[in-house]
Amino acid sequence: QVQLVESGGGLVQAGGSLILSCAASGSIFSIGAMGWYRQAPGNERELVARITRGGIRNYADSVKGRFTISRDNAKNMVYLQMNSLKSEDTAVYYCNTFPGRTAFWGQGTRVTVSS
Repeated sequence: QVQLVESGGGLVQAGGSLILSCAASGSIFSIGAMGWYRQAPGNERELVARITRGGIRNYADSVKGRFTISRDNAKNMVYLQMNSLKSEDTAVYYCNTFPGRTAFWGQGTRVTVSS
């Protein structure tokens, strides 16, 4: 059973950047597509970005051009580079497979963007 642990969140000013990391306890190469999701207070969890095993990326319109998802299959890591952060990016961010598997939801990492 793969476990996913997110890190890298924090408090940042609007316009700033953060890099989120997701460490998998097992091989993500065998899993396939991975995604970053977020849940803002009072909102449903939403998919922010996803990446296939081979590196094909897709983004939500709200983050396109600002966020970059990447993965290192050899290190079993998935990353989310977030630039030009906005207050509306404030949320708890999670990594999971795409589509998300119930058993893989972790604690997430909180990102707070101050305006």
